[in-house]
Amino acid sequence: MGKLQKFDITFKDNKVVYSPGESLSGTLKITTTEALLCKDIKVNCQGFCGVTSKSNDTAWMVEEQYFSSTLSVADKGTLKPGDHSFPFKFLIPASVPTSFEGNYGKVMYRVRAFIDTPRFSKDYKVEKPFYLLSLLNLNDVPDIHGRSSSSVTKKFTYLLGVKTGTVVLKAHSDMKGYTPGQVIQLTTELHNQSGKTTGTVVACLIQKVTYQTKKPTIDLRTLVQVEGAGVKAGKQAEWKEQIIVPPLPQSSLADCGLINMEYFIQISLKSAEASFLLPIHIGNISVDTTSARPSRPPPPTTDPSRSSANPTKLENSRRSEPSSQDQETPTTPCPSPHPAPKPVPRIRVSTSSPSAPPAEMDYLVMGAKGQAPPSHSSLRAVPTPSLPSTHSCLLSTAPQHSHMRLLPAMSRAVAATHKTTS
Repeated sequence: MGKLQKFDITFKDNKVVYSPGESLSGTLKITTTEALLCKDIKVNCQGFCGVTSKSNDTAWMVEEQYFSSTLSVADKGTLKPGDHSFPFKFLIPASVPTSFEGNYGKVMYRVRAFIDTPRFSKDYKVEKPFYLLSLLNLNDVPDIHGRSSSSVTKKFTYLLGVKTGTVVLKAHSDMKGYTPGQVIQLTTELHNQSGKTTGTVVACLIQKVTYQTKKPTIDLRTLVQVEGAGVKAGKQAEWKEQIIVPPLPQSSLADCGLINMEYFIQISLKSAEASFLLPIHIGNISVDTTSARPSRPPPPTTDPSRSSANPTKLENSRRSEPSSQDQETPTTPCPSPHPAPKPVPRIRVSTSSPSAPPAEMDYLVMGAKGQAPPSHSSLRAVPTPSLPSTHSCLLSTAPQHSHMRLLPAMSRAVAATHKTTS
């Protein structure tokens, strides 16, 4: 580094994980081998989000800045040979998104230091990242209590189009919100009203990330997949399955306008090619199942049993990771006999938030009540005797959430938070 032997940033107590509204303290350490003329020495603390349409590209097409504070720690003068220390302290704003890193965008937080030297001399700069964790309490999500359910009726032809048949596929999860490590209890009912045995039933946990570029980029990933056997002609069967939620970032990335995160359970039937989606939320503090009332009043809706017949559909994407299934239109609900109240715009909880955790970040600590989630190898499928299954529980062949893992320091911070919450 020429005249500089050491140019480094250290945080107080070597802390690298912070919460919104917390202060960040540290020291800029400089060691020079000879006298160094400088015009100014500055330390900057910055948080921003960047998105692009190219995978793993850091030439951001759109950026969003959350804060940028600069502190001058030394004026114009000469740094004598030897060791120099410059303390600094910044206050992190209360409304900033959780750190996140995806294929097409990041939310990053960092501290940078600059040494401005006279003209024709070399300038010096160094930076060090830190990470923000804003816990998502699922009890604050509107209409989180109850279960997520949907159904679809599909008519199809077989025997080269000579015969027609109908299948009725229904499914529901035991809850609408989960934390990593919790188990999704999934129940599927299949009524085969045809003369042909159906294909296998498949349930997938899917992550959908939308990056708001000039033309929104959608990234779909299959995280977990389980499979059950088909149903014989004219028969009806029930399939019960369990899916362990792997380490995942939270659904709601609050205070971020460029990245939106959503999770779904996709239920699909091969051969008859019927499918639908069950929306769910992933958070850090589990749903209080002992509470009989929702934390916030949900917007007025029609009968849940009828509205559930309208499954959500994923948008088509050039970068869809999971295998595509043709989305079918479920049966149309009957109109309510009474006049419906004036519709109120639904509050969207899954707002996006930028974040850029490194490959070492580990969201295992974001499990329910601070309990460490089971490893992927413990994922298993538990069929019911009423429906023999050849299901298997597989994680995506993509790298094991290499871009969504927490540092050990962040793991301890979240675990401590869960103990306090519980």
